[in-house]
Amino acid sequence: MGWLLLLAIALVTVLVLWRTGYPRKLWTIPATALMLGAAGYAWQGSPGLAGHPVAAEAQAGQLDPDLVALREAIFGKFGTNAWSYAMAADRMTLSGKPDLAIAVWQGAVRKMPNDVALWSGYGLALAEHDGNQVSPASRFAFERAMTLWPQHPGPPFFYGLALIREGKYAEARTFWLKAVQLTSEKASYRGELVLRLFLLDRLLAAKAGQAGPQPAPTPAKP
Repeated sequence: MGWLLLLAIALVTVLVLWRTGYPRKLWTIPATALMLGAAGYAWQGSPGLAGHPVAAEAQAGQLDPDLVALREAIFGKFGTNAWSYAMAADRMTLSGKPDLAIAVWQGAVRKMPNDVALWSGYGLALAEHDGNQVSPASRFAFERAMTLWPQHPGPPFFYGLALIREGKYAEARTFWLKAVQLTSEKASYRGELVLRLFLLDRLLAAKAGQAGPQPAPTPAKP
């Protein structure tokens, strides 16, 4: 439903710009603002976010239901280790106890060190706990997950998500592209990954346009 609303807003924006005679050369200004909102929705589930890092304290006690649903679609739901431990960690997060959520994931990977979903969840939880910064421990967890199952789209997707929250959009694109490439055409969540990658590409293009052409280097004097 959120994506449909976002699309409707985009269409209305274009119509208003056209009907009011807004100069086409300046369309990139409102378009960029809209794209930033879309990008914020893509990785945070909230159109109001501008895609910047958020302090861990602001996230305490909150969960994005869309992201939870995507996690379950990628790694499985009822009866899986990932689902069981994720539910326990989520309860700690909702209770405002992020340290205990980390402890749940840490205990999970110690008990089942070869579970790719648990390492992915641990990596994302560590990044969130550290103020949406991919720490060495978080990076290790994601790399461990990708090593355990190189052909699984889950680890690169969530690694990319953590990088995006840190503001490393270009680096994140490599992992989101990989996640899409590894996802089966028949997977129920493929469209979601493709759409998020599309929005990330639009954001990168908008940022490149804002930067403008770089001046040519001055030739060195002989």
